[in-house]
Amino acid sequence: MNSSLDNPNHISRHDIPKSNINHSPKISVIIINYNVKEYLEQALISIKKALADFSSEIFVVDNASVDGSVPHIRQRFPEIKLISLNENIGFGRANNMALKETTGEYVVLINPDTVVEEGTSSELVQFYGDHPDAGAV
Repeated sequence: MNSSLDNPNHISRHDIPKSNINHSPKISVIIINYNVKEYLEQALISIKKALADFSSEIFVVDNASVDGSVPHIRQRFPEIKLISLNENIGFGRANNMALKETTGEYVVLINPDTVVEEGTSSELVQFYGDHPDAGAV
């Protein structure tokens, strides 16, 4: 039996820019969205500020929202790597889809209702530099 993920009409990846092979970002961020457009906007604004000193990529996987999240992200945040799903596949599977696309040295999974403080990314990178055996924070 084929999974619905095997259906090429199931998702829209046309918004994901091709990675530059010579330049991998330091940090990849993944956010799973489902009908929380306003929270997501605040999260993206704060994440972009927190990542200002690092090369980065931000993925948003939209789990078939009906609140206008997808067109809003495309218009307001065209640099975001958007995966737009035609059905809600759940949090875990949506994260796994984006994880396959990331190229960053560090990957951050974050909820769309989180506001990230400036300096958080520096602290994260410093922690991993000080604790190279750490697998997750």
